[in-house]
Amino acid sequence: MLTLKQIYDDKAKVIAGLNKKHFSGAQEAIDEVLRLDGERKAAQQEKDAAAAQMNQISKSIGMLMAKGQREEAEAAKAQTGALKAKIAEYDEKMAAAEEAQTKLLLTIPNVPYDIVPEGAAAEDNLVVKSNVPHHGGDTVGTWVGEVNNDEAKLPHWELAKKYNLIDFDLGVKISGAGFPVYIGQGARLQRALINFFLAEANKAGYTEIMPPTVVNAASGYGTGQLPDKEGQMYHCEVDDLYLIPTAEVPVTNLYRDVIIDEAQLPIKNCAYTECFRREAGSYGKDVRGLNRLHEFSKIEIVRIDTPEHSDASHKEMLEHVEGLLQKLELPYRILRLSGGDMSFTAALCYDFEVYSEAQHRWLEVSSTSNFDTYQANRLKCRYRRAEDKKVVLCHTLNGSALALPRIVAALLENNQCEEGIRIPKALQPYFGDDMIR
Repeated sequence: MLTLKQIYDDKAKVIAGLNKKHFSGAQEAIDEVLRLDGERKAAQQEKDAAAAQMNQISKSIGMLMAKGQREEAEAAKAQTGALKAKIAEYDEKMAAAEEAQTKLLLTIPNVPYDIVPEGAAAEDNLVVKSNVPHHGGDTVGTWVGEVNNDEAKLPHWELAKKYNLIDFDLGVKISGAGFPVYIGQGARLQRALINFFLAEANKAGYTEIMPPTVVNAASGYGTGQLPDKEGQMYHCEVDDLYLIPTAEVPVTNLYRDVIIDEAQLPIKNCAYTECFRREAGSYGKDVRGLNRLHEFSKIEIVRIDTPEHSDASHKEMLEHVEGLLQKLELPYRILRLSGGDMSFTAALCYDFEVYSEAQHRWLEVSSTSNFDTYQANRLKCRYRRAEDKKVVLCHTLNGSALALPRIVAALLENNQCEEGIRIPKALQPYFGDDMIR
């Protein structure tokens, strides 16, 4: 949630940033936030004036009684009663203005950083790195082979059937489309990737968390999924709980209404959870197989940091995710998202995509974002500065490290060979073999 200070300090910049995110009615929304704040401040001033007058009159009552001026004293008491009623009215006006202001602020997205590219959609994202030649950005690392759009290569849903790794039909029988059943070596590959990603996060200094996979509405509002993505979340209506779309929600909410000592920062957490997304309206070839699921496994990394260090934290997170893709020997690229393709809550976001040789397209496997103070303001996640003991808002960051479905799809499709499906060297100790046969 944007802070009032942020808006008052540079209203024009906030509106320009919201326009970069293609948020409709930015000018009107910000003007209304400020109008409501003015309404609240006016009521506060009226209340303060009435309270001061009531205090002055109250002091005179004793003096009037002592002088035997009972009639004047009773009149003064009546005045204080009327002022009390006025003060109650001003309290109601302040509460109503503040409630309306907060409700409006919850619908306004975060302001993107200056380096975020202009653009309305994914086509406007900027490729900043790639380990595949001729795919834009800086070419980094050494790709283990040539990207090959061989028509003979099978897509992962056919490989899954050939090697009995995943049964999509059984998932439909049990739950519905988008809920696959992993079998045998397919289940073992899932577990191997989960353990590999968690082990790598542990090496990088992340503390593992095992959070609940259902959260209350306050947690959804805290990280910004509510009200923005309410229709995309599975809602348990009887208990008013939501299935998490990402571990970002419960892990970041560990620090809701918390004041952290600066010496504890940066906080680095990771978590493996199942994730649940309704993905309403998803259909077609781009969502076939593992490309888009309603339930999937993901390892999330979350950081809580100071404003001064959050940029460095973000870069470290990007390096961590990139290192995972390098160890998995996958062709990848990194994109800086345009304003129109960014999430509601992010100030800066980079996507990682891996190339699918059988599908001939790029598959997103991670979004790694800096939210600045946006989530922290919603969460009231603050820290006490060492130098002056002042309590200020933290910065929050998170990223997928990594989401499994499209990683599995790329591993199966890109590593198929006559003998079976090759397992990358870094994953072999976790999988227990060098090949799916």
